[in-house]
Amino acid sequence: MKILIAGGAGYIGSKLIPHLIERGYGVDVADLFWFGDHLPEEVGKLKKGILELTESELKGYEQVIFLAGLSNDPMAEYSPGLNFIHNAAAPAYFGYIAKRAGIKRYIYASSCSVYGYTENELYDETSPAVSNYPYGISKLQGEQAVMQMRDPEFSVICLRQGTVSGYSPRMRLDLIVNTMFKSAMMDGVITVNNPAIWRPVLSIRDAVTAYIRAIEAYPTISGIFNVASGNYTVGEVADLVCASIKEHMGKDIGLDIQHKKDYRNYKVSIEKARNILSFKPRYDIDGIVQDLIGNYDRFRDMSKPGYYNIEVFKKLKI
Repeated sequence: MKILIAGGAGYIGSKLIPHLIERGYGVDVADLFWFGDHLPEEVGKLKKGILELTESELKGYEQVIFLAGLSNDPMAEYSPGLNFIHNAAAPAYFGYIAKRAGIKRYIYASSCSVYGYTENELYDETSPAVSNYPYGISKLQGEQAVMQMRDPEFSVICLRQGTVSGYSPRMRLDLIVNTMFKSAMMDGVITVNNPAIWRPVLSIRDAVTAYIRAIEAYPTISGIFNVASGNYTVGEVADLVCASIKEHMGKDIGLDIQHKKDYRNYKVSIEKARNILSFKPRYDIDGIVQDLIGNYDRFRDMSKPGYYNIEVFKKLKI
């Protein structure tokens, strides 16, 4: 099977693609390579924006995955206009040309950010998705655009991901567990802005599994699926990161607990993904931290701007 991954040179793609190659898939990537190229040599690479792709360039692929777009709230708030172009218009256009090109399945990387702010409720895919900020709004618009294209010959699977964390060859240190690990290593202290808010966290290794399960799902399956390794309060994540570093590195890490207001607060059920896609996460916070410790030498210089998406984005002339 041949798969084209839009935005495949980023944090998730750089981790996912080697696993797809190991399973015998042919993988090509369409990407602007804002964050460099950390892909295996055998991957076909097309340096193009999504809106520049043509229907003819998609012919011959059986599935496509959309990993492109602006990847977090800081990028979206820095440039709301570009956010809506890359996160709402681009996935819609990509779906349109993919369906016309005869693609059989479109997998869309969505986000649990679409749920916005909730209190003491476990949200499933039928719960209200009401975000009031550019990133969450745009991810929901992307979902709605591609889901309305599905039919018996064109499967669409949207993965609403928790905050992904863990090591990738295209490393990021602006994600909840990764950020806490960076603060612990650089400062010896983890700052928690609000310990009470909830976040679904997704180990990048579990994210790889989620995409594989989506690719290999029965051909007629379509739908929206929450995917996370677990739900945690931010205060709990900090405690678990500290405990893991103490156990595996012998370092005592301090905490600076603050109580700032946050506009995102949600926890999600993954039962639909478990029952339909057979997605069964394996890695908790300790597993994520062990992954970071095991690869620490690969990103030890944590001051590099390339590890922080907003820093790279600000320097782009777009």
